[in-house]
Amino acid sequence: MNSIVEQTGAAPRAADARAPAARRYLSLDVLRGLTVTLMIIVNTPGSETGSYAPLLHALWHGFTPTDWVFPTFLFVVGNALSFALPKYAALGDAAVCARIGRRAATIFALGFLLYWFPFFKPDAAGAWALAPLASTRIPGVLQRIALCFALAALILHFWKARGAWLFCALALLGHWFALAQFGDYTLAGNAGLKLDLWLLGERHLYHGEGIAFDPEGVLGTLPATVNVIAGYFAGRLIQARGPAYASIVRLLLAGLACIALGLCWSSVLPINKKLWTGSYVLYTVGLDLLVLPLLIFVIELRKLTRWTYFFEVFGKNTLFIYLLSEVAVVILFTVRVEGQSGYAYLYGKVFQGLASPANSSLLFAVAFMLACWLVAYALDRARIYIKV
Repeated sequence: MNSIVEQTGAAPRAADARAPAARRYLSLDVLRGLTVTLMIIVNTPGSETGSYAPLLHALWHGFTPTDWVFPTFLFVVGNALSFALPKYAALGDAAVCARIGRRAATIFALGFLLYWFPFFKPDAAGAWALAPLASTRIPGVLQRIALCFALAALILHFWKARGAWLFCALALLGHWFALAQFGDYTLAGNAGLKLDLWLLGERHLYHGEGIAFDPEGVLGTLPATVNVIAGYFAGRLIQARGPAYASIVRLLLAGLACIALGLCWSSVLPINKKLWTGSYVLYTVGLDLLVLPLLIFVIELRKLTRWTYFFEVFGKNTLFIYLLSEVAVVILFTVRVEGQSGYAYLYGKVFQGLASPANSSLLFAVAFMLACWLVAYALDRARIYIKV
């Protein structure tokens, strides 16, 4: 894994030492850890057919709590960027572009390798051969994070706040225009699918919807970048004004405004995660702007922190733990035990029948998440933090 492993107490690099250190806010770490917790749970149900409806994505138009998780991940990427970008800026434009490009390329490559993994698979004759790149999915969750991070960071560095606001407006309205003018809002006829088929080809797209369609496709990257920029502005507000009641009120009012605008817009542009519509962006940003001030109030102002460590652990190795969880799932699905995947075998032997189908599925997801947490806990106890 092309990453930097940091241990607390290590001397800072000289370039970073020139930038003033920003205060770290526990509420932001908890939000990041909470997001990873939910992301692992919704990604690893014991049985999707028996899962609770809120733990499944909306089939197409609509919204469930699961649809809130990924945009919140992008929001917390923006939070982290609000601390990192001023350090980058102190190094000069060329160094900023190099750092942003290197980090985005690393995250994108990890996402691509995740879909190529396992790299060797048995062919029709049973012989092991290198998995073909020609049919490996190119877009994906980590790939979208990489592209949105890079785009948001470059816009904010070179165009500053005013340019970022302009980009947000153009991205949301331009995406709406593209969906309306070059397709429709259906699975098979949307403009995003047409662009992906032309640019990437059918074999490089996700096929879990019944056809070649990628919910992390190229066109949706533009509005998704707005989620990152929103997280950046929220982080800058907290740094500038501190975790005070005035900051909480500003965030709450902004959140309510975004939710109201998103719901109004949904009357003509449906809330749709898989298309990443503008109404979906505003609605999810609004929810994040309600949850974040709640965490600030509880953690930073009221100092009620006895419960936070569980989420802090996830928040300190966020991308690594997410990647670990995905690799573990691939391995479980690849290994065969008694004629079925290791994933199905483990669920059937240990969890199925312990409770109702929905609760058994949830128990499996929670147990898997806790296994990932134990790895994160061990890393934290060793004071090892893996930064991509």
